[in-house]
Amino acid sequence: MSSVNTIQTMIDAGLFQAQKTIQRYQFLKVKGETDTHIYFVQEGSVRIFIMDENEERIVRFGYKGNIIVSLDSFLSEKPSDFYIQAIKRTTVKIATKKNFYELIRSDDQHLNWWTHVLEDLVLQQIEREKDLLIYSPRERFERVLKRSPKLFQEIPNKYIANYLRMSPETLSRLKKS
Repeated sequence: MSSVNTIQTMIDAGLFQAQKTIQRYQFLKVKGETDTHIYFVQEGSVRIFIMDENEERIVRFGYKGNIIVSLDSFLSEKPSDFYIQAIKRTTVKIATKKNFYELIRSDDQHLNWWTHVLEDLVLQQIEREKDLLIYSPRERFERVLKRSPKLFQEIPNKYIANYLRMSPETLSRLKKS
């Protein structure tokens, strides 16, 4: 079952029983909160980041059609250091952890999909760590562009530059060359 079909099945099954619209720059989740909800982005875009002293460090984005979650808090049911903030006006559908796991456990295809999602997240994290530890700014840009071309259509350059750990000017030069 494809990811899109599985998400649509979850929507059709009534998993997402609430909906919330957050305005540009409004927070869906802030540091120190426990958040055991899973979100489906209907419209808009968000960034997930952590504060490093006084500097934001973006670790992930979500935009239309994505599932987003404060995964550490979702899994551990403990407070998280991550923030989830709207980049532009964003509407999310909301599911509780309890309802999500009930649906996932109700069908082997759903359970396999969730296992695949978690495995994919681990692989994405490994790629991101390699990007930041090994590759030059140009190589980081090229690797992320290849992996996630839609990112460059949905997310403003200043946030992508932060995610890639470079200045907006460097990103602009790389995009032009």
